[in-house]
Amino acid sequence: MAGMSALFVWPVRVYYEDTDAGGIVFYANYLRFMERARTEWLRAAGVNQHALREESGLLFVVKSVAVDYQAPAVLDDQLHTTVEVQRIGKASILIRQQVLRAEQVLVSAEVKIGCVTAQGLRPAAIPAEVLQAMQQNNE
Repeated sequence: MAGMSALFVWPVRVYYEDTDAGGIVFYANYLRFMERARTEWLRAAGVNQHALREESGLLFVVKSVAVDYQAPAVLDDQLHTTVEVQRIGKASILIRQQVLRAEQVLVSAEVKIGCVTAQGLRPAAIPAEVLQAMQQNNE
């Protein structure tokens, strides 16, 4: 499914534990912020990842991430992390994410998520009810 444009936004506060010796957010922690936002996006759509695994034996995994770091965040910054679905395929989802401070883009990323079996981690079709929930959450 192409042309999806609804934007999901999740707030993030920068804590001391998120920063490095230089006092800025450690680069890998932006991936954690994005992971939390994707989890909350799914939760807002009514998709419980634990139940998905228990009931259908399926998981969502990150297949690839392309990240562009543009400016640093620092201790106590109030950020927001976005989730914007670019494309939903049969077994994968392409998501654009950004971490912003006010209107300033600090980090942008393109994340490809795959649906796989919990046993064997083989590609699997995203269940119809999950697809429907994602689509409704992006209208």
